[in-house]
Amino acid sequence: MLNKIFRSGIILMFVAFTPFTNQAQNKCKVLVKEISAQYHGKCKKGLAKGKGKAEGVDTYTGHFKAGYPEGKGTYLWANGDSYTGEWEQGKRSGEGVLTLHFSDGDSIVKGLWKDDKYLGPVPPKPEVIHSTGVDRYTFLKTGNLRNRVLIDVYQNGSRNKALFDLMISSTSGSKAFVGNSFGYEFIDFPVRIKVMYYTYNKLHSQQIYVKFEFVISEPGDWRLTLYN
Repeated sequence: MLNKIFRSGIILMFVAFTPFTNQAQNKCKVLVKEISAQYHGKCKKGLAKGKGKAEGVDTYTGHFKAGYPEGKGTYLWANGDSYTGEWEQGKRSGEGVLTLHFSDGDSIVKGLWKDDKYLGPVPPKPEVIHSTGVDRYTFLKTGNLRNRVLIDVYQNGSRNKALFDLMISSTSGSKAFVGNSFGYEFIDFPVRIKVMYYTYNKLHSQQIYVKFEFVISEPGDWRLTLYN
């Protein structure tokens, strides 16, 4: 008798818990109509957030934010087409791969997207041609307002102002000096830039020769930081 009561209690607990879980999922909304019928995944304030799967006419599996696909994910249309890549507010934005399904085979489009529009192939990353006297370096794209490349030099955690016989050359643009940064603006990309100078080593015991040459193909505003 006790075993039967115990089993009945387990069953009642399971039945009572199951509707609560489903109800919580149903209350979590996806704000894209075509995938709003069902959602399974993480939720915040009634909207899909984090990793999850949304289904309707179409299907999306990936990350969400405020009810929209955001981050990385895969969208599968009812006709068999799919997109795997980056999303922003429910639209393809960033790097991704679109696969168009046809009866005689698939057609694949790789590249960059913005607001669901294809911008073109992914530009090559900056390429270093030569490096002497540089411990490490970083390239950072800061925007698209100016076609400009600015260069900063650091040593021992601080900006290195002790640069001697500084020489810079470029295949395009005009020289630009902004504060302690130097480089080129009004550039036609791709551009090849060479930087040469002397500075002290980290112990300031002797001078070292620095030469750094690189190519940037993607238009925009770039900042290169050299660490000696």
